Amino acid sequence: MEELKLDSKIMFCQMDELDDKDRILVETARAATDNSYSPYSKFKVGAAIRLDDGTIIKGANQENAAFSITICAERSAIYAAQAQHPEKAIVSIAIAARNEEGFTKEPVSPCGMCRQAMVEIEQRYSQPIHILLYGRKGVYVMDSISNLMPLSFVDLN
Repeated sequence: MEELKLDSKIMFCQMDELDDKDRILVETARAATDNSYSPYSKFKVGAAIRLDDGTIIKGANQENAAFSITICAERSAIYAAQAQHPEKAIVSIAIAARNEEGFTKEPVSPCGMCRQAMVEIEQRYSQPIHILLYGRKGVYVMDSISNLMPLSFVDLN
C-alpha cells in the first residue's frame, strides 16, 4: 500500500494587503450578505464573482422551508453569471458570511456542492478561479478550487 500526500496552498492576508480589484470583490461579497434570505439559519452568506471582462456579479444564499431547494451564495452567483454571460469566464470569487453577531471571525469555506460547481467552471473555461474567503481575522487567498478540493469528481472520458 502506498501513502499519498496532498498539499494545498492557501495564503493568508489582511484586507489592506489585497490589490484594489480583490479588495473591491471582497467588499462586494460583504455587501451581498445584505441580499441573503436566511430566516431559518440566520447565517447570511454573500459572494461576488469577477468575469474575465471585469464585470462583477453578486450572489447571496436563499433559504426555503423545503431545505433541499435552498441555494448557497456561491452557486447563486455562479449560475447568475453563467445565465447572463455564458461566453465570459469566471476568474475570481470572493465569499463572506455573517450571523446575528456580525461577520465571522474566521473565513468561511464553500460547501462541497459549491466546490464541485467551481471545479466544473474551472474545467469549462480551462482556467483556475482565484478564490478569496473573508473573515474579520483576515482573508484566505487561493489560486484554484483544487486547493480546497484536491480529489474532485471530474469527467475523465
